[in-house]
Amino acid sequence: MRTPAVLRSKKKTETRKTMEIRYNSTRSKSAPVKASEAILRGLSEDGGLFVPDHVPALDVPVDKLAEMDYQQTAYEVMKLFLTDFTDEELKDCIARAYDEKFDTEEIVPIVEKDGVYYLELFHGATIAFKDMALSILPHLLTTSAKKNHVKNEIVILTATSGDTGKAALSGFADVAGTRIIVFYPKNGVSPIQEKQMITQKGKNTCVVGIYGNFDDAQTGVKKIFGDRKLAEEMDAKGFQFSSANSINIGRLVPQIVYYVYAYGQLLKEGKIKAGEKINVTVPTGNFGNILAAYYAKEMGLPIDRLICASNENKVLYDFFHTGTYDRNREFVLTSSPSMDILISSNLERLIYHIAGNDADKNRELMRALTQGGTYTITESMKEKLADFYGNYASEDETAETIRSLYEKTGYVIDTHTAVASCVYEKYRNGTKDTKPTVLASTASPFKFTRSVMEAIGGEYGQMEDFELADKLSEISGVTTPKAIEEIRTAPVLHNHVCEKDEMEQAVTEFLSL
Repeated sequence: MRTPAVLRSKKKTETRKTMEIRYNSTRSKSAPVKASEAILRGLSEDGGLFVPDHVPALDVPVDKLAEMDYQQTAYEVMKLFLTDFTDEELKDCIARAYDEKFDTEEIVPIVEKDGVYYLELFHGATIAFKDMALSILPHLLTTSAKKNHVKNEIVILTATSGDTGKAALSGFADVAGTRIIVFYPKNGVSPIQEKQMITQKGKNTCVVGIYGNFDDAQTGVKKIFGDRKLAEEMDAKGFQFSSANSINIGRLVPQIVYYVYAYGQLLKEGKIKAGEKINVTVPTGNFGNILAAYYAKEMGLPIDRLICASNENKVLYDFFHTGTYDRNREFVLTSSPSMDILISSNLERLIYHIAGNDADKNRELMRALTQGGTYTITESMKEKLADFYGNYASEDETAETIRSLYEKTGYVIDTHTAVASCVYEKYRNGTKDTKPTVLASTASPFKFTRSVMEAIGGEYGQMEDFELADKLSEISGVTTPKAIEEIRTAPVLHNHVCEKDEMEQAVTEFLSL
């Protein structure tokens, strides 16, 4: 077991600190690019994802983390990855992102319930964890554009399973020099999630529902990104694409921050000692959120196990158990729609790393996934996944977890957090591992009022969505979030729906190409 990077010699840490990070594609050995270039592009021209050429060591002693607020922590983490940003540029982006948009001064509170530390990532403008990254991405992107003397208007093209869409729309609305187009599965998000998106203001925003699932939306977006002819047409008209999905490294790096912050807060509260290892549990479908925890661990943060929680679309659970990724299965619509994903884009970054940063091997596996819907990693790659634990929660288990936690503690969690809570219980019961555990609470229960309230009591099933929100506020003692109040009477501004093979046409119409 290697010594955590934060505990290594000062001399080595200083050396790592000064090293510039370049970003490589996961699918080719093309020339590496600076952080700002990777953020601008979103996706490599070869279809690969940008990854750092090395993971920097956290150069703050862990005991010092307890003294830092969220903004300070963000700077200490992000400066190590975004090495072509000046201190002034980065601090300005952070200050603009993590401000009064959040309804709590600490930005990310930690709530201890039933022996678990719930990391509440939903106190931003759209009450989901995506706010943590999408509050800063517009500032990172516009700063990157200036640094690289970009003259084109940047078109943010994004697929969403529910949360990214609204968070990205909110972040980029009326940001000068940008436009944003969001595709979502028409019948695959919660009523609140949909209402948040289709009522979005902003002259530069476009929201399109597709007749298909999230994987269809994501595949369509990647296809548009890879269309060289379209890119040439756009350039001629003064446009270029970028992305707000977690395929964009500028979206992923800010997510590393809150795991580092969580460790510092547990230290501050005396829940752990400096250097003591913790576990992290994350509900995920696209793998980006737990990948951020993996990077935090690689930086030297004392994390032991990375517990990956799936819903009934358990492709990740099967992968961790067998070493085979197989998307050839029935797609299940669940009460945790942001996890209803069979193509976990961010897993590609981990595959690249455990293959020894071998772009050729990764490309081979991704080609197999595209052509046959499945791939199998080697035994040596599988050995490098020893720190991961995967499991899943059924729909019944998810509902039962919400109900039992509420009855036991009075604390109400959303369906995605419930999936993680259920899986963590399975892990704890199966391994007897009782290390302090941070659980990523990824959305407010107000975002999924119907599923949450029906889990707590069947009698709530006949209520309207906003009645349910009021009732949830009453039983939880939590004020209805501003994000919900704003959409009660907001007019629908986006009603465009298309077939999954008409997505490019929707883009060209919005841009008047």
